[in-house]
Amino acid sequence: MEQRYLGRSGLRVSRLGLGTLTWGRDTDEHEAADQLTAFVEAGGTLLDTAGSYGDGASEELIGSFLDDLVAREDVVICTKAGVVARGDRREVDCSRRALLASLDTSLTRLRTDHVDLWLAQVWDPHVPLEETLSALHQGVSSGRARYVGVSNYAGWQVARVATMAEYAHSGVPLVANQVEFSLLARRAEGEVVAATEALGLGILAWAPLGRGVLTGKYRSGTPADSRAASPHFVSYVQPYLADDPRRVVEAVATAAEGLGCAPLEVALAWARDHRGVASAVVGARTAAQLRGLLSAEELELPAEIRQALDDVSL
Repeated sequence: MEQRYLGRSGLRVSRLGLGTLTWGRDTDEHEAADQLTAFVEAGGTLLDTAGSYGDGASEELIGSFLDDLVAREDVVICTKAGVVARGDRREVDCSRRALLASLDTSLTRLRTDHVDLWLAQVWDPHVPLEETLSALHQGVSSGRARYVGVSNYAGWQVARVATMAEYAHSGVPLVANQVEFSLLARRAEGEVVAATEALGLGILAWAPLGRGVLTGKYRSGTPADSRAASPHFVSYVQPYLADDPRRVVEAVATAAEGLGCAPLEVALAWARDHRGVASAVVGARTAAQLRGLLSAEELELPAEIRQALDDVSL
């Protein structure tokens, strides 16, 4: 699998990343092991997780696999902090205290002394940005994180935080912004793509398959084993099942038919090779599904098809 530099950093990541949002909850240990094996065998390196995924269960599973299933040096581990569970609620907390405590807990779960990429998971309007940055810098200076970045930041937020990081006395550059990006979610093209490119960050695209809708699985209803049928994810998928997304799904299916491949391959190749994207992070329910996603590695979209998809999804 092709490896790409993340922004202007020296960190290289596979152009498809493996998302582990459901690991430890909807994806059990055996299925997760099969997925990781298939991913690494295909040349994948980027493992994406967060302390909030399954209340830490995702990180724990990854930690249990390191060295026994895959060598630590063969994977690039990205984890995130800033969303914390307090009782029955989830709250945003990007304070220095919360971020560094979360990093320590993540390292314990992952059974490693460092992560390769550590992200502030979301913008926190209640904490001074200087404080959040100081925590990210401390992660790097202490050796607990090799590179740092942010997640779900708008264009102006990226510009502000990256510029502050560049000119800080302890300046540790930010190298990534992880944002939702697909044919059904193109908001990042407004400002995020330009901001990240100008400031040397790479984009990690989450939900590049439009939360699963671009696979075409919902064209004739809601499969019983799909995320839209799950109580955990029904509200996550539902916004993309309206009429406008359906028009895009049909265009993707038409393109796939003409190219002799699956709709998911077309949708994934579109996001993966978009300007500014270093890696498209995919998640799967089963190893068989993941292998289908990995088949998109071979597909390069013809320019005329990419343009047609651009036009229909605007």
